[in-house]
Amino acid sequence: MAGIEELPSGGVEPGEDLLAALERELAEEIGWTGPLTLDPGFVAHFDYISGSGRKARQYTFGLAHHGRPITLSSEHTAHRWLHPADLNDFEVTHETARTIRDWAAL
Repeated sequence: MAGIEELPSGGVEPGEDLLAALERELAEEIGWTGPLTLDPGFVAHFDYISGSGRKARQYTFGLAHHGRPITLSSEHTAHRWLHPADLNDFEVTHETARTIRDWAAL
């Protein structure tokens, strides 16, 4: 979504489970490889209609950063950390803002 701040995301390929898709998408979009430390207290989801008109569900997992470098794919032009209190100043979808605020409230 050009012009919108997004969380790393993507689809589940045939034969993948959610965690395998998460590992693949993070490797593709931000260059993270190796074991991921999931926050067991946070998994969110929301439903939406895709650009092609198909019903879809997006899951968001909380992950520890541990200072890993971010290496963006060619699909993205920049990255930054968004503080939940500043979300009104950024172009994010309502669902993304709600997800970040829910995670920060833990």
